Amino acid sequence: MDAASRILSELATRERALDAQLEAARAEAQREVEAAEAQAARILQDAQAQAAQMRREFEEVLAGQTEAIRAEARAHAQQEVGAVQSRSEGKLGPAVEHILRAVLP
Repeated sequence: MDAASRILSELATRERALDAQLEAARAEAQREVEAAEAQAARILQDAQAQAAQMRREFEEVLAGQTEAIRAEARAHAQQEVGAVQSRSEGKLGPAVEHILRAVLP
């Protein structure tokens, strides 16, 4: 029985050692998982910050382009109005003369 007790004692010691190694491996794995989660959170936060910055830059560019288009349209409309007024003024004099000739003997 003495040999059996020693064998059982040795097996129990090895089992405790394996349990300790297993627990250490679990703890290490948990630390690695937590570190990976923290890194993923930082990456996500950085990506969100970059997306927000890109959105702001896009909105600035869009606002600038919109203002440029409006200014161009305004200038074009003013040119058209000027051209119409010039044509109208050019036709107004002869129209008045024509009316006056038709009305006055």
